[in-house]
Amino acid sequence: MGRKVPMWQCLLVIVAMVVFLFWGVMFDSAGEAHIGLILAACVAGIVGMANGWKWAYMEQGILAAINRSMQAMLILAVVGAMIGSWKAGGVIPSMMYFGIKVISPSVFLFTACLLCSIVSLATGSSWSTAGSMGVALIGIGTALGFSSAMTAGAIVSGAYFGDKMSPLSDTTNLAPAVAGSNLFDHIKHMIYTTGPSWVIAEIAYLIMGLTHKGAGGNEEQIDTILGFISDNFNIGVLYLIPPVFVIVAVIIKMPALPALIAGVLLGVPFMAFQGIKITPFGGSSDVLYILNYGLEELPSGYVAPEDDELMNNLVGLLTGGGLQSMMWTISLIMLAMCFGGIVDSTGVMATLANAMLKLARGTRGGLVVVTELSCVFVNAICCDQYLAIILPGRMYKEAFEDRKLKPKNLSRCLEDSGTITSNFFPWNTCGATMRTFLQVNSAYIPFAILNWLNPMISMFYGFTGITMQEMTDEEYQAVLEEREKEKAEALKAAEA
Repeated sequence: MGRKVPMWQCLLVIVAMVVFLFWGVMFDSAGEAHIGLILAACVAGIVGMANGWKWAYMEQGILAAINRSMQAMLILAVVGAMIGSWKAGGVIPSMMYFGIKVISPSVFLFTACLLCSIVSLATGSSWSTAGSMGVALIGIGTALGFSSAMTAGAIVSGAYFGDKMSPLSDTTNLAPAVAGSNLFDHIKHMIYTTGPSWVIAEIAYLIMGLTHKGAGGNEEQIDTILGFISDNFNIGVLYLIPPVFVIVAVIIKMPALPALIAGVLLGVPFMAFQGIKITPFGGSSDVLYILNYGLEELPSGYVAPEDDELMNNLVGLLTGGGLQSMMWTISLIMLAMCFGGIVDSTGVMATLANAMLKLARGTRGGLVVVTELSCVFVNAICCDQYLAIILPGRMYKEAFEDRKLKPKNLSRCLEDSGTITSNFFPWNTCGATMRTFLQVNSAYIPFAILNWLNPMISMFYGFTGITMQEMTDEEYQAVLEEREKEKAEALKAAEA
């Protein structure tokens, strides 16, 4: 164990990360954040060792951080394979085809958010929603004349609505566990912040759709796209079986990885009906090539004319996927966990969070603001939404108790900011995943209305006191007694 890292050195680590990431993302021709994260981790490691923290201890912190994100990386790999098999088997083309025919352009953004809200609420997973429903909606939006940023914003808003509000979501269970609240009290309390945010977002999407220049729909263009899909893929209702299965499997609480693997395998038989031209692999056509590397050619060998921008965009949406397509994102997450593991294990984040707590100045509104900004900060620095809930929750729990605020106030703050802003940062596990699944850059953030509006409403409630429920004197006394009991048990354990 080392000594406490001085504040100026903590700030040095953060500044180094910001500078290296800015350099990597803005000035690297490929927009890479990988090297920036490696250099930032080196700086954090040097600062840690300079303060007596042994490398073996920091390495354990790195491994613990990677272990926390391992399930996420496995899900990424499997969803990549699933996207590849669903595109090759005509599943995603069928979803796009029916979606284009059924959804009116004027209400597309509204409908996209609504559909993703329903699916994520049923499954408790923003990732599964974006990796299945979201991929198809991106294609539909492109066909209807919406930018991928606008469509992705509506998808992300809906996906994170369910991720926050579903009792099946891991973050929805984690936040009350950290804060000492009850799961269903926590969900009911979030309705006051998430409900208005979702309604306002949907109204905004409806207005955006009605006023969008493509809202009236270009019938000739849409007919061309529908013709292109039907000419190159066999389309049918039966091709919707894989996504329906995955959604139902998660609803009935089948573990995520087995459900997604089953979704991959269900897409394979449909490839036989597509007449896919598979690039030779090892001297022969190999179906596994599609699962591992995605498609390299469309089913009929169609190549869009270079001067036909519409078809080129559609070709890009209908090809791709595969396990290997996710390796860039997985490597980014692993490097982010290296940096996050070091700053967490050496106490850098704790030092910065305690300094931020002093800014609250004992006010209820200040405490809510500092808690939510800390969640955003941890999402950016530790690159993990679970840490963005655990660290601020652990650090500010007593501060909320001393203000006589019920635990569900803290758990709501953790989700209103920790869960919902995790996708804002490209190097965060959630941010990297959303950008990879939906094939967009950070331009979608302004259109992810729910995600940035929700924390603002929560902060407003903090200052005004709206829905901020306080403990009774008896509840507060019980909290103090429990706190003393825990300290006595810790002292006894230390003496032993």
